[in-house]
Amino acid sequence: MPIITSGVQYSGRWNLQAQAQADAAGTWPSPPFASGALWGAGFNLYGQLGQGNTTTNYSSPVQVGSLTTWSKGSAAYYSSFGINTSGELYAWGINNYGQLGTGNTTNYSSPVQVGALTTWDKIVSGGSVQGFSGAIKTDGTLWTWGINLNGRLGVGNTTNYSSPVQVGGLTTWANVSMGDAHTLATTTDGKLYAWGYNVHGNLGTGNTTQYSSPVQVGALTTWLKISAGPYSSAAIKTDGTLWTWGFNNYGQLGVGNTTKYSSPVQVGALTTWNAIAWSAPYGSLYALKTDGTLWSWGRNNYGQLGVGNTTDYSSPVQVGALTTWAAITVGTGFAMGTTTDGTLYGWGQNGNGNLGLGNTTNYSSPVQVGALTTWPATLPRIYATSHFLAFAE
Repeated sequence: MPIITSGVQYSGRWNLQAQAQADAAGTWPSPPFASGALWGAGFNLYGQLGQGNTTTNYSSPVQVGSLTTWSKGSAAYYSSFGINTSGELYAWGINNYGQLGTGNTTNYSSPVQVGALTTWDKIVSGGSVQGFSGAIKTDGTLWTWGINLNGRLGVGNTTNYSSPVQVGGLTTWANVSMGDAHTLATTTDGKLYAWGYNVHGNLGTGNTTQYSSPVQVGALTTWLKISAGPYSSAAIKTDGTLWTWGFNNYGQLGVGNTTKYSSPVQVGALTTWNAIAWSAPYGSLYALKTDGTLWSWGRNNYGQLGVGNTTDYSSPVQVGALTTWAAITVGTGFAMGTTTDGTLYGWGQNGNGNLGLGNTTNYSSPVQVGALTTWPATLPRIYATSHFLAFAE
C-alpha cells in the first residue's frame, strides 16, 4: 500500500570526502544500509541531522548514530524525532519553543530521549518554524508539546509546553497530522477532528473560528487518511475519494480554482486515491493512487511538483509515467519518493543539499538518489522538511 511520511542515527558515519567521491562516481553509497538504521541529508544548522554538530550541511546521506533499532520517525522544520523498537522516543535539533519535548529549551545535535516511557507508537511534527509536535501512545492517547500559538496543541489553552501534555481524555486516536499552525486527527471509529489556526477555513468546520481543543469536522465516520498543510488540509475517505479545504492561493486544493473553502470539497470524482502529503510552506500537494501513479498540484516555484517545469497547477497533474510509486514524503519546496523496486528519487528545491544528490542543484523532475535499491518501498519510513530522513530496510 503506498504511503507518505522519514528517519536517521548517530556516530559511526563514514568518511564524507570519500563518500562524496563515491557519489560523484556513481557508486553511492559504499557502506551497507543496515536494516533499522536512520539516515539524513540537507540543512543542519540546528543539529537536526543528529551528527553532533550544528554547522555542517550534508548533500549526501549520513547515518544518525549506530543504532539499528529505529522503527518510526518524523522530520520537523529544524528538528527530528525517532521511535525505536522498544517504544522509546528520541528528539534532536532546535528546541527554542520546547518542541523536542525534553522539558527544556536546550538545542541538541544528537538524539536525546524524551522521558523514560516505552509506550510511544506514532510521532508527527508541525511544518512551521514555530515548532510543535505530537505523538500517539500504544494506549490510544494523544500528546502534544511545543509552541501553542492559536491553540494548535489542542489542550484548551495557548500555553507553550516543553514536555508532552495529553489532548483530552480519548483513548481512540488513530492518526494525527500537524500543519503550519493547525492539527488534524482521526479516531479509530473514523471521525475527523481539527484544532488551532483557522483564518483560512483550514479546520474544515465551515467557519474561520480558531479552536484550542479538538472539534469534530462534520458527522462522518468514514475518514481514513489525513494531511495538514500550510493553512490547508486534505483527507481521504474509506471509499478512496479525496477532499481538501482551506487556503487555495496557488490552486493547492486541486479543485481547478483559487477559491478558499472552509468545509471539505471533493477533488474530482475518482475513488482511487491512496495517500497524500503537503509541502510547507509553499502550498504544494502530492497524492498517490492505488495504481501506483503519483500526482501533484499547487505551488511549483522550485519545480517541486516534479512535472518538468515551474508552473503552478490548480488540478492534479501526473508526475512522469511511472506506475511503481510506493511512498512519498515532502519537505520545504522539495519531495522524495520511493518505488516498489526500492529506488529513491528526489526533486525540487535543493539549496542545502537536502535531496541527497551530492550537489545543491534544483530539479523539476525526479532524479534517482544514488544506485541503491534497498530504500523502504512499503513502510512509512521517509520524512522531510528542511532536511530529509530515511530508514533503511
